[in-house]
Amino acid sequence: MVTHRIPGLLLKDHEFSVPLDHAQPDGDQISVFAREVVSPDKKDDDLPWLLFLQGGPGFGAPRPENAAGWLKRALQDYRVLLFDQRGTGRSTPVSTQTLRRFLSPQDQAAYLRHFRADSIIQDAELIRRSLLGDERRWSVLGQSYGGFCAVHYLSSAPQGLQQVIITGGLPPLYQHPDEIYHATYQRVTEKNQQYYERYPQDVSRVHEIIQNLETNRVHFPNGDQLTPHRFQQLGIAFGASNGFEQVHYLLEEAFAAGVSGREISYQFLRGFENALAFDTNPIYAVLHESIYCQGFKSDWSAQRELEHFPAFSLSADRPVYFTGEMIYPWMFDEYKLLLPLKGAAEELAQYDAWSQLYEITALNHNQVPCAAALYYNDMYVDRAISEQTAAEIKGLQLWVTNEFEHSGLRLNGEQVLDRLLRMLSGEV
Repeated sequence: MVTHRIPGLLLKDHEFSVPLDHAQPDGDQISVFAREVVSPDKKDDDLPWLLFLQGGPGFGAPRPENAAGWLKRALQDYRVLLFDQRGTGRSTPVSTQTLRRFLSPQDQAAYLRHFRADSIIQDAELIRRSLLGDERRWSVLGQSYGGFCAVHYLSSAPQGLQQVIITGGLPPLYQHPDEIYHATYQRVTEKNQQYYERYPQDVSRVHEIIQNLETNRVHFPNGDQLTPHRFQQLGIAFGASNGFEQVHYLLEEAFAAGVSGREISYQFLRGFENALAFDTNPIYAVLHESIYCQGFKSDWSAQRELEHFPAFSLSADRPVYFTGEMIYPWMFDEYKLLLPLKGAAEELAQYDAWSQLYEITALNHNQVPCAAALYYNDMYVDRAISEQTAAEIKGLQLWVTNEFEHSGLRLNGEQVLDRLLRMLSGEV
């Protein structure tokens, strides 16, 4: 077991062997990695544990560099476990490279169906029993998709939970993906309007970029072509409090004076390539719509719902609208690292036997203290649906705020977590 120190933190690595399919505990095994974090001056204290569930799906836990943000606040009271959910980070990875070992798209899809919230939480329970014992409980902090996982935890294994804290991640309990994406497009429309109100000069700049992409074949450093609809995906950043600035400053460097005149700059292409993680984190692409599925298929819901929002189609006489956190079937043709997963993505989009993730009766009778931050202007998680979910979880304390965007825990984590902990302790 590896232990190392950085200023203000003592870190210990843990690796666990877990079943790929928890229904077959003696079957194929995968590895799950977690990093224990504690303040050096409390390393021998019998502290309560806090499990952090990362947003996503398909992203590893944060890699701490210092005792700052939400982690700084958490370490005042807890021993923290940063958990690389199965398929991510140092856990047995899911990538285009690793999935090539399967002989068919059907085999790839069958493997990937084991990487949803239900399997993640079964891993967490196995880890809890290994670290804490059968009887001792821990608390959970779930950010975004991590909140979806936390609510499944409340549904399926509340006996393992001391407290639950959720930031920007109260999931739909029964809505179809079409309803969710319809609401999402409405919020992304509003974000586009706000963006161009802040940066009206970008209307013409974006049109010039689109015209260039329609006239020329422009390629990223990795060889992929930058097409107009791929360019529109840059709007995924609009859900963060600094997202407008990220996009605007990137667009400022969109052009360079080339041999034949103005052309798309390398700096812009490199920055754009680094801004999206669909190919480096393929679980995010192939399983994103499935996080909303319980007993029904997604059938490329975001693509179908787009037809109801003509403002996102390209036209020279109106501003170009950016899309948000949506997955489209064309991505598995245009992202070269997603192309080998095209068949599996189609299999998953048509799969209609997804398990139930939330037991409403269990939530209605919840006994675990819970507090959640609901961001009023959240682009990724619908406020009205989140409020419906909050009403179903008995005893949940809800903090609705427009002070922060979806990135509140990442950018203002010490303040956000402190407020939620004080809610649970009865101080506010």
